[in-house]
Amino acid sequence: MIPVWHDAQFHARIARLTPHARFGCGTLHPMRRADHHPSRRTFLDVTGAMMAAGLTAGCTSDSARPGRHAPPAGATPMPVAATGRHQAGITIPQPAQPNLLAVVADLGATVAPGPLLAELGQAIRTLTAGTDTRLMGLPPGDLTVTVGVGPRLVRTAGASLPGAADLPRFSRERIASPARGGDLLVQICAGDALLLPVVAAALLDQAGDRIRERWRQSARRGANVSVGNGLTAPRNPLGFIDGIVGPHTTAAQQRDLWLAGPPAVAGGTLAVLRRMELDLPRFAALSVAEQEAVFGRRRASGAPLSGGTVASSPELGAKTPDGRYLVPANAHVRRANPTVVGAGLMLRRSYSTDEPAPGLLFISFQNDLRTFTATLAHMDTSDALLPFTTTTASATFLILPGFDRQHPLGSQLFG
Repeated sequence: MIPVWHDAQFHARIARLTPHARFGCGTLHPMRRADHHPSRRTFLDVTGAMMAAGLTAGCTSDSARPGRHAPPAGATPMPVAATGRHQAGITIPQPAQPNLLAVVADLGATVAPGPLLAELGQAIRTLTAGTDTRLMGLPPGDLTVTVGVGPRLVRTAGASLPGAADLPRFSRERIASPARGGDLLVQICAGDALLLPVVAAALLDQAGDRIRERWRQSARRGANVSVGNGLTAPRNPLGFIDGIVGPHTTAAQQRDLWLAGPPAVAGGTLAVLRRMELDLPRFAALSVAEQEAVFGRRRASGAPLSGGTVASSPELGAKTPDGRYLVPANAHVRRANPTVVGAGLMLRRSYSTDEPAPGLLFISFQNDLRTFTATLAHMDTSDALLPFTTTTASATFLILPGFDRQHPLGSQLFG
């Protein structure tokens, strides 16, 4: 029997359902105008309002290493060291925390990035250690703060350095000027959602009028599910297991995640942020078989449509007896496949957002920006998933190498 996703009526239905994607994405408000400089009072007022509203957010990692498990419910999370070769919040902790707040900002034209980053690094150390009074008595738990700098700042240190290139524009974008690009990324993750606005207020107060906030986004992830071999992955807002394929081993991370050089960036990585609105009603209107055809995987188990388990690699050449691909030609798992694209692996994460419309915050980490751009360019031509999305913010950042007392944050690049 020919599967429903190969039937001509299905393709006609997809064509009717996916000509347009709606605009919008969840943004944490209030968002200040670019010409307004933040003050300590402003950020503390915003913090209090968000805490009073019981804000929740999310930042869950794509996979946990074998033998590592989330702490039992109610257990005190283990603290995460802020210092080391790599910044925390990318591959550690594992599994990662369930809450995220990303803040994107610009530096003033005359602001030297080196001293500012060094101050932020020192503040991150005291905040994660729980010795900073600006925590207002909240225990830091498993708090991590990850800092990146945008292409404009990287180019001041070297035009040929990784991270110096801006993201190109792609289709299905509707991005206002303040939501494209940026000089500074502060990613805050924690098990306790109350920490997110408190830590953001402390760091932005530390920066003072040297920076201007562009936009911020809070997000959340659901519980991880097992994908075999001791690994776990969460479901995305469309109900499918997300982040199954990625650089989950040390060898793969050295190959595709971490920058090996030049020395100024060694130990860092490149991040891409894409904020999107999802058209959940149109996707939900599809049958389960049609939804699975969009992704190329089973919704319940995550197994590829070519067979096997969630841990199995899709057999992209597998066909039905009458010659139709088991994994459709426009399925997401085919169009984004690293082998098909000819690019490396991305550490991919998708976080659910609420305001002002259902959406997601997509973040990928890779040591070559082409890994992302080539993948999205390949998807842009015929990926069945993209018509359900509209991108409303986009940026790329060099995630700085790790730091310690002797080597302040950013000193390798701006010292």
